[in-house]
Amino acid sequence: MDSLYFPFPPLLLLLLLFLSPSSTVIAQNPNSNITLGKSLTTHNGHSFWSSASGDFAFGFRQSGGGDYLLAIWFNKIVEQTLVWSANRDKLAPGGSTVILTTSGQLALNDPGGKQIWAATFTTTNQSVSHAALLDTGNFVLATNDSEIVWQSFDYPTDTILPSQNLNQGNSLIASYTETNYSSGRFQLNMQSDGNLVLYTRNFPTDLSSHSYWATNTVNFGFQLVFNLSGSIYLIAQNKTILNTLSSNNPPTRNFYQRAIVEHDGVFRHYVYPKSGSGSNSSWAEAWSVSISIPSNICMAISDGTDSGACGFNSYCRLGNDQRPFCTCPPGYALFDPNDVIQSCKPTFVSQSCDESSREIDNFDFVPLENADWPQADYGHFQPVDEDWCRNECLRDCFCAAAIFRNGECWKKKFPLSFGRMDSSVGGRALIKIRRDNSTLQSQNPDKKCKNKTMIVVGSVLLGSSLFLNILLLLLTLLIGYRFTKGKSKANGGDPFILGVNLRAFSYEELNKATGGFTEQLGSGAFATVYKGTLDYVKDNNLVAVKKLENIVSEGGEQEFKAEVSAIARTNHKNLVKLVGFCNEGEHRMLVYEFMENGSLADFLFRPSKPTWYSRIQLVLGIARGLSYLHEECSTQIIHCDIKPQNILLDNCFGAKIADFGLAKLLNKDQTRTTTAIRGTKGYVAPEWFRCLPITVKVDVYSFGILLLEMICCRKNFELEAENEDEMILSDWVYDCMKERKMEKLIRNDEEARSDMKRVEKYVMIGIWCIQEEPSLRPSMKKVIQMLEGAVEVSTPPNPSSFISAI
Repeated sequence: MDSLYFPFPPLLLLLLLFLSPSSTVIAQNPNSNITLGKSLTTHNGHSFWSSASGDFAFGFRQSGGGDYLLAIWFNKIVEQTLVWSANRDKLAPGGSTVILTTSGQLALNDPGGKQIWAATFTTTNQSVSHAALLDTGNFVLATNDSEIVWQSFDYPTDTILPSQNLNQGNSLIASYTETNYSSGRFQLNMQSDGNLVLYTRNFPTDLSSHSYWATNTVNFGFQLVFNLSGSIYLIAQNKTILNTLSSNNPPTRNFYQRAIVEHDGVFRHYVYPKSGSGSNSSWAEAWSVSISIPSNICMAISDGTDSGACGFNSYCRLGNDQRPFCTCPPGYALFDPNDVIQSCKPTFVSQSCDESSREIDNFDFVPLENADWPQADYGHFQPVDEDWCRNECLRDCFCAAAIFRNGECWKKKFPLSFGRMDSSVGGRALIKIRRDNSTLQSQNPDKKCKNKTMIVVGSVLLGSSLFLNILLLLLTLLIGYRFTKGKSKANGGDPFILGVNLRAFSYEELNKATGGFTEQLGSGAFATVYKGTLDYVKDNNLVAVKKLENIVSEGGEQEFKAEVSAIARTNHKNLVKLVGFCNEGEHRMLVYEFMENGSLADFLFRPSKPTWYSRIQLVLGIARGLSYLHEECSTQIIHCDIKPQNILLDNCFGAKIADFGLAKLLNKDQTRTTTAIRGTKGYVAPEWFRCLPITVKVDVYSFGILLLEMICCRKNFELEAENEDEMILSDWVYDCMKERKMEKLIRNDEEARSDMKRVEKYVMIGIWCIQEEPSLRPSMKKVIQMLEGAVEVSTPPNPSSFISAI
């Protein structure tokens, strides 16, 4: 964009400059001043400090998660739209207080008196005597002489108001969503070099990523001004207007106005008629958009290292109201249905790259007109036709989609990025998806065809004699019978096993691989695990062979079927991979990839504590693996035995969930199952003992106990604890949280003590997970959001308080 200079008429220029803010001294009705010692608390949801006119209010607003935002909002309109907040990325729990102390400090404290936020300013010769919320929406701290020493206008969040400037070095950062006010993915930056720029952010960090709009006023721009006439413009240091963003708006005396970088990345100027002002009736009593920058963000964001205006594998398009919205292409679904800016995931198993199983017949294309993902190219061909483009993508297992436009073909890799749909794009996107009736494995049709061909050829050659034809028929039936019988014997006569896409090992192969089952890795109620070596396994040829015991019983047989069925259909980096199985005669064995660093129990409960950072990564890995089992598998899986012994560590000490032998499987239309008590003492959810329906929340409970163990690096029950009240970990942790003495949980752990904010958050998450009432426990998806900071964590109640109240 070229730099813009507007030669305004002198009279208009003088008027604009006169109406721009420049004062640092306030004239305010003394009756509306907030005196030292005054405070507000979250206990009274209607308590706030008002501006003299009542147009604005300063106080607490409750978020969707139950915690509180210290904010300023328009107070005379139904929407009560927020314009500023102090603690957007660290919400205040119930019972928090904001106080103007007797020393003149404005501070936000939690119920225990710990400071969450404070207005910081350089000391002056005069001390703060009062605070005030001005009729402009600016909250100020002032001296007896009405000199402003701190003002909210200097620390904007996502909004600026009439009479407010955006100075060099300041930014407006969009909220994450319309209802989640934490810092989001976009920002408007008045750079120190004079350029006003809209950026995508390197979310979740604070760094800027790539610009998608700019005034191109490097070395000229000085300040973005929003004056009282409702105009927004960029000026040079000599007050020359360089660029006008918005003008010719209705007067501020009759209309409320605000300019905001919204969660979708668009900078918009809004107006709203004041009631009883005699304003033009053509304006509806709602926020109306005056300008939008850029006009089409779907097309504006086209490069960088992130996903674009929407998430990966998603595409952006404008609705009838010219606002962007994000959509998953056919065959894909949102990771989180409640978060439309999140990425999309395929709802099918990806195409195999195995040369013997290309699965070409199992895939097809769904066309999308005028759609493209411009930053996902890895192949470009011309001149070609659309059929050639389809076939080229179909034969390429790496090709997730193809774009055909004007005789040109672009192959797109996974994940798809910077997706957009717009009439200016042209062409057609071909989205590759698995056919509905295809299987997840190759049936090797070539081999079947070869067998049929041999039989037909043989019949023709011998068909000169009726006797030979009959003989051939009998011989064919005999061979077929012997072949079927042999295959049935090798697989235990179980058609269930035939549908599993895994390597079937013979007993002799596994006996040889394990050296006669000599090196034992572990044992449990149903199985013993042995270390083995197989040339079949690529890269690392070590495997773990799980030999199921007492398989002749009905329960053992069902256990085997459940585990093979569950694991064979999972694919996640935080789950142990099943390499193959043995189902020969009375032998039932499972072959897993070998985890050379053992179990989490060995790692966590050793004399030397693992680092705090490594424990954080393990917690996140386990949570993601469980969330996958609960919500992303085609068949929902309840693990039922989450404990440190069932979490294995790979060569990079990454967490992998193992042992699905106790898993209970649910169909898509089911949400719960009732069964006998399963699991391990100390990790078993209370509903097992109350004969209540068993849901995925039993795994959430076990994860909560495991999380507390990982925070404290100790087992959930220690008979030889230093103090009697520390024997049961969950009770001790809750007591420490209630007494605000959580540092006791990580004594002698300096790395964790230096990260107390995270420790406290993780403790609260753990206690939410172990609530005795299952409905109070979060889902694993929400647990991940809380761990990563996308969702605020409120203070949990006593885990047994709900049951005690019944």
